[in-house]
Amino acid sequence: MLHPSKAVVRTGTPAEIARQGRRTLAALARPAGSFDASRYFRGDERLGFYNVGTPSLRRLGKAIARAHRQRWTIDDAIAFAAILIEDRHLEAKGLGIEVLAVFRRDFAPRHLAIWKGWLARNRAANWATTDTVCGMLIGPLLVAHPRLIPVVASWSRDRNLWVRRASAVGLLAPIRKASALDEAYGVARALHADKEDLIQKAVGWMLREAGRVDASRLERYLRANGPTIPRTTLRYAIERFPPAKRNALLKATKSAAARGRARTARGSSPILTSSNP
Repeated sequence: MLHPSKAVVRTGTPAEIARQGRRTLAALARPAGSFDASRYFRGDERLGFYNVGTPSLRRLGKAIARAHRQRWTIDDAIAFAAILIEDRHLEAKGLGIEVLAVFRRDFAPRHLAIWKGWLARNRAANWATTDTVCGMLIGPLLVAHPRLIPVVASWSRDRNLWVRRASAVGLLAPIRKASALDEAYGVARALHADKEDLIQKAVGWMLREAGRVDASRLERYLRANGPTIPRTTLRYAIERFPPAKRNALLKATKSAAARGRARTARGSSPILTSSNP
Protein backbone atom coordinates (compact mmCIF):
# COMPACT_ATOMS: atom_id res chain seq x y z
CA MET A 1 0.00 0.00 0.00
CA LEU A 2 1.27 3.48 -0.88
CA HIS A 3 2.55 5.37 2.16
CA PRO A 4 1.92 9.14 2.09
CA SER A 5 5.42 10.08 3.19
CA LYS A 6 6.98 8.12 0.30
CA ALA A 7 5.06 9.86 -2.46
CA VAL A 8 6.19 13.49 -2.31
CA VAL A 9 8.07 15.29 -5.07
CA ARG A 10 11.20 16.72 -3.45
CA THR A 11 11.56 19.72 -5.74
CA GLY A 12 9.13 21.74 -7.76
CA THR A 13 6.90 24.78 -7.81
CA PRO A 14 3.82 25.00 -5.58
CA ALA A 15 1.68 24.14 -8.61
CA GLU A 16 3.77 21.04 -9.38
CA ILE A 17 3.66 19.87 -5.77
CA ALA A 18 -0.10 20.47 -5.65
CA ARG A 19 -0.53 18.23 -8.70
CA GLN A 20 1.62 15.55 -7.06
CA GLY A 21 -0.44 15.87 -3.90
CA ARG A 22 -3.62 15.26 -5.87
CA ARG A 23 -2.12 12.19 -7.51
CA THR A 24 -1.05 10.82 -4.15
CA LEU A 25 -4.52 11.32 -2.69
CA ALA A 26 -6.04 9.54 -5.67
CA ALA A 27 -3.62 6.63 -5.17
CA LEU A 28 -4.59 6.46 -1.49
CA ALA A 29 -8.34 6.53 -2.25
CA ARG A 30 -10.49 3.85 -0.67
CA PRO A 31 -13.90 2.52 -1.74
CA ALA A 32 -16.75 4.36 -0.06
CA GLY A 33 -17.85 1.18 1.68
CA SER A 34 -14.84 1.11 3.99
CA PHE A 35 -14.88 4.78 4.94
CA ASP A 36 -17.67 6.83 3.41
CA ALA A 37 -16.95 10.45 4.30
CA SER A 38 -20.09 11.62 2.48
CA ARG A 39 -22.19 10.35 5.41
CA TYR A 40 -21.08 13.38 7.41
CA PHE A 41 -21.99 16.01 4.84
CA ARG A 42 -25.09 17.28 3.16
CA GLY A 43 -26.06 19.97 0.73
CA ASP A 44 -23.17 20.38 -1.72
CA GLU A 45 -23.46 17.59 -4.28
CA ARG A 46 -20.25 18.76 -5.96
CA LEU A 47 -18.13 17.81 -2.95
CA GLY A 48 -16.00 14.75 -3.70
CA PHE A 49 -14.25 12.30 -1.42
CA TYR A 50 -11.19 10.11 -1.74
CA ASN A 51 -12.18 8.51 1.58
CA VAL A 52 -8.63 8.99 2.82
CA GLY A 53 -8.58 9.04 6.62
CA THR A 54 -7.28 11.97 8.64
CA PRO A 55 -4.05 10.21 9.77
CA SER A 56 -3.00 9.54 6.17
CA LEU A 57 -3.90 13.08 5.14
CA ARG A 58 -1.82 14.56 7.95
CA ARG A 59 1.15 12.34 7.20
CA LEU A 60 1.09 13.50 3.59
CA GLY A 61 0.81 17.14 4.65
CA LYS A 62 3.74 16.81 7.06
CA ALA A 63 5.86 15.11 4.41
CA ILE A 64 5.21 17.93 1.91
CA ALA A 65 5.88 20.57 4.55
CA ARG A 66 9.17 18.93 5.62
CA ALA A 67 10.34 18.75 2.03
CA HIS A 68 9.59 22.40 1.23
CA ARG A 69 9.57 24.38 4.48
CA GLN A 70 13.10 25.69 3.96
CA ARG A 71 12.74 26.61 0.29
CA TRP A 72 9.17 27.97 0.23
CA THR A 73 8.05 31.38 1.40
CA ILE A 74 4.65 31.97 2.97
CA ASP A 75 3.46 33.17 -0.44
CA ASP A 76 4.50 29.84 -1.97
CA ALA A 77 2.54 28.00 0.72
CA ILE A 78 -0.52 30.16 0.09
CA ALA A 79 -0.20 29.52 -3.65
CA PHE A 80 -0.11 25.77 -2.97
CA ALA A 81 -3.18 25.94 -0.71
CA ALA A 82 -5.04 28.25 -3.11
CA ILE A 83 -4.72 25.64 -5.86
CA LEU A 84 -5.99 22.80 -3.70
CA ILE A 85 -8.83 24.79 -2.10
CA GLU A 86 -10.31 24.97 -5.62
CA ASP A 87 -10.39 21.17 -5.88
CA ARG A 88 -13.79 19.58 -5.39
CA HIS A 89 -12.40 16.84 -3.13
CA LEU A 90 -12.57 17.38 0.61
CA GLU A 91 -9.16 15.82 1.22
CA ALA A 92 -7.43 18.02 -1.39
CA LYS A 93 -8.77 21.13 0.31
CA GLY A 94 -7.62 19.77 3.65
CA LEU A 95 -4.15 18.97 2.33
CA GLY A 96 -3.65 22.55 1.20
CA ILE A 97 -4.64 23.89 4.60
CA GLU A 98 -2.51 21.35 6.48
CA VAL A 99 0.62 22.41 4.61
CA LEU A 100 -0.11 26.12 4.88
CA ALA A 101 -0.63 25.78 8.64
CA VAL A 102 3.02 24.76 9.04
CA PHE A 103 3.91 28.33 8.03
CA ARG A 104 1.83 29.87 10.86
CA ARG A 105 4.77 31.87 12.20
CA ASP A 106 4.73 33.79 8.93
CA PHE A 107 1.00 34.57 8.98
CA ALA A 108 0.32 38.29 8.57
CA PRO A 109 -2.82 40.47 8.71
CA ARG A 110 -2.88 40.68 4.91
CA HIS A 111 -3.66 36.97 4.71
CA LEU A 112 -7.03 37.32 6.43
CA ALA A 113 -8.63 38.79 3.30
CA ILE A 114 -7.35 35.84 1.24
CA TRP A 115 -8.90 33.30 3.60
CA LYS A 116 -12.18 35.20 3.80
CA GLY A 117 -12.21 35.17 0.00
CA TRP A 118 -12.01 31.38 -0.01
CA LEU A 119 -15.05 31.27 2.27
CA ALA A 120 -17.02 33.95 0.44
CA ARG A 121 -16.47 32.31 -2.95
CA ASN A 122 -17.65 28.95 -1.55
CA ARG A 123 -14.27 27.25 -1.92
CA ALA A 124 -14.76 25.92 1.62
CA ALA A 125 -18.48 25.24 1.25
CA ASN A 126 -18.77 22.56 3.91
CA TRP A 127 -18.45 22.64 7.67
CA ALA A 128 -15.23 20.59 7.81
CA THR A 129 -13.21 22.78 5.43
CA THR A 130 -14.60 25.97 6.93
CA ASP A 131 -13.76 24.83 10.44
CA THR A 132 -10.27 23.74 9.36
CA VAL A 133 -9.63 27.17 7.82
CA CYS A 134 -10.80 28.70 11.09
CA GLY A 135 -8.88 26.38 13.39
CA MET A 136 -5.58 26.14 11.52
CA LEU A 137 -5.36 29.53 9.79
CA ILE A 138 -7.70 32.22 11.17
CA GLY A 139 -7.42 31.25 14.83
CA PRO A 140 -3.61 31.37 15.03
CA LEU A 141 -3.62 34.67 13.13
CA LEU A 142 -6.04 36.24 15.63
CA VAL A 143 -3.99 35.04 18.59
CA ALA A 144 -0.90 36.65 17.07
CA HIS A 145 -2.74 39.80 15.96
CA PRO A 146 -5.64 40.46 18.37
CA ARG A 147 -6.56 43.71 16.63
CA LEU A 148 -8.09 41.56 13.89
CA ILE A 149 -10.62 39.99 16.26
CA PRO A 150 -13.29 42.69 15.66
CA VAL A 151 -12.81 42.25 11.91
CA VAL A 152 -13.68 38.55 12.08
CA ALA A 153 -16.54 39.26 14.51
CA SER A 154 -18.04 41.67 11.95
CA TRP A 155 -18.41 38.74 9.53
CA SER A 156 -21.54 37.75 11.48
CA ARG A 157 -23.43 40.18 9.22
CA ASP A 158 -22.18 38.62 5.99
CA ARG A 159 -24.65 37.11 3.53
CA ASN A 160 -22.49 34.02 2.98
CA LEU A 161 -23.23 31.08 5.28
CA TRP A 162 -19.58 30.01 5.57
CA VAL A 163 -18.34 33.51 6.35
CA ARG A 164 -20.98 33.79 9.08
CA ARG A 165 -19.96 30.42 10.51
CA ALA A 166 -16.34 31.59 10.52
CA SER A 167 -17.32 34.66 12.55
CA ALA A 168 -18.02 32.25 15.42
CA VAL A 169 -15.61 29.34 14.84
CA GLY A 170 -12.77 31.70 13.93
CA LEU A 171 -12.93 33.22 17.41
CA LEU A 172 -12.40 29.94 19.28
CA ALA A 173 -8.62 30.25 19.58
CA PRO A 174 -8.61 33.78 21.04
CA ILE A 175 -11.61 32.90 23.24
CA ARG A 176 -9.52 30.15 24.81
CA LYS A 177 -6.93 32.84 25.55
CA ALA A 178 -9.69 34.95 27.19
CA SER A 179 -9.09 37.72 24.64
CA ALA A 180 -12.33 37.71 22.60
CA LEU A 181 -15.18 37.24 25.07
CA ASP A 182 -16.88 40.58 24.36
CA GLU A 183 -16.74 39.90 20.63
CA ALA A 184 -18.02 36.35 21.13
CA TYR A 185 -21.17 37.54 22.87
CA GLY A 186 -21.65 40.21 20.23
CA VAL A 187 -21.45 37.58 17.49
CA ALA A 188 -23.91 35.40 19.39
CA ARG A 189 -26.46 38.21 19.64
CA ALA A 190 -26.09 38.93 15.94
CA LEU A 191 -26.62 35.31 14.94
CA HIS A 192 -29.40 34.13 17.26
CA ALA A 193 -31.97 34.97 14.60
CA ASP A 194 -30.12 32.93 11.95
CA LYS A 195 -32.20 29.97 10.81
CA GLU A 196 -29.28 27.91 9.50
CA ASP A 197 -28.63 24.82 11.60
CA LEU A 198 -24.88 25.04 10.96
CA ILE A 199 -24.86 28.58 12.31
CA GLN A 200 -26.87 27.70 15.42
CA LYS A 201 -24.48 24.85 16.23
CA ALA A 202 -21.41 27.04 15.64
CA VAL A 203 -22.73 29.74 17.97
CA GLY A 204 -23.46 27.14 20.64
CA TRP A 205 -19.92 25.78 20.28
CA MET A 206 -18.49 29.28 20.61
CA LEU A 207 -20.58 30.03 23.72
CA ARG A 208 -19.57 26.72 25.27
CA GLU A 209 -15.90 27.68 24.88
CA ALA A 210 -16.61 31.14 26.31
CA GLY A 211 -18.19 29.38 29.28
CA ARG A 212 -15.00 27.44 29.92
CA VAL A 213 -13.27 30.77 30.48
CA ASP A 214 -16.07 32.41 32.50
CA ALA A 215 -18.97 30.10 33.36
CA SER A 216 -20.80 32.74 35.42
CA ARG A 217 -20.87 35.15 32.52
CA LEU A 218 -22.25 32.48 30.21
CA GLU A 219 -24.99 31.60 32.67
CA ARG A 220 -25.98 35.26 33.09
CA TYR A 221 -26.07 35.66 29.31
CA LEU A 222 -28.25 32.59 28.78
CA ARG A 223 -30.70 33.57 31.50
CA ALA A 224 -30.97 37.12 30.17
CA ASN A 225 -31.37 36.15 26.51
CA GLY A 226 -32.84 32.66 26.70
CA PRO A 227 -36.11 33.21 24.80
CA THR A 228 -34.20 34.62 21.81
CA ILE A 229 -31.66 31.80 21.67
CA PRO A 230 -32.39 28.81 19.39
CA ARG A 231 -32.66 25.62 21.43
CA THR A 232 -29.95 23.98 19.31
CA THR A 233 -27.56 26.77 20.27
CA LEU A 234 -28.58 26.55 23.90
CA ARG A 235 -28.04 22.81 24.15
CA TYR A 236 -24.54 23.11 22.71
CA ALA A 237 -23.73 26.07 24.97
CA ILE A 238 -24.63 24.29 28.23
CA GLU A 239 -22.89 20.98 27.55
CA ARG A 240 -20.13 21.59 30.10
CA PHE A 241 -22.45 22.55 32.96
CA PRO A 242 -23.35 19.89 35.54
CA PRO A 243 -26.61 18.02 34.74
CA ALA A 244 -28.66 19.86 37.37
CA LYS A 245 -27.49 23.23 36.04
CA ARG A 246 -28.24 22.18 32.47
CA ASN A 247 -31.80 21.22 33.37
CA ALA A 248 -32.31 24.46 35.29
CA LEU A 249 -31.10 26.53 32.35
CA LEU A 250 -33.26 24.62 29.87
CA LYS A 251 -36.30 25.45 31.99
CA ALA A 252 -35.32 29.04 32.76
CA THR A 253 -34.66 29.94 29.14
CA LYS A 254 -37.88 28.69 27.60
CA SER A 255 -39.89 31.32 25.79
CA ALA A 256 -43.22 32.44 27.23
CA ALA A 257 -45.00 30.72 24.33
CA ALA A 258 -43.19 27.44 25.03
CA ARG A 259 -44.05 27.64 28.72
CA GLY A 260 -47.69 28.27 27.82
CA ARG A 261 -47.78 25.26 25.53
CA ALA A 262 -46.25 23.11 28.26
CA ARG A 263 -48.87 24.25 30.79
CA THR A 264 -51.63 23.55 28.29
CA ALA A 265 -50.27 20.07 27.61
CA ARG A 266 -50.06 19.28 31.32
CA GLY A 267 -53.59 20.53 31.98
CA SER A 268 -55.32 18.80 29.09
CA SER A 269 -56.81 15.33 29.31
CA PRO A 270 -56.81 12.77 26.51
CA ILE A 271 -59.91 12.75 24.30
CA LEU A 272 -61.31 9.26 23.89
CA THR A 273 -62.67 8.29 20.51
CA SER A 274 -63.72 5.04 18.95
CA SER A 275 -60.25 4.63 17.54
CA ASN A 276 -58.56 4.78 20.97
CA PRO A 277 -57.48 1.43 22.39
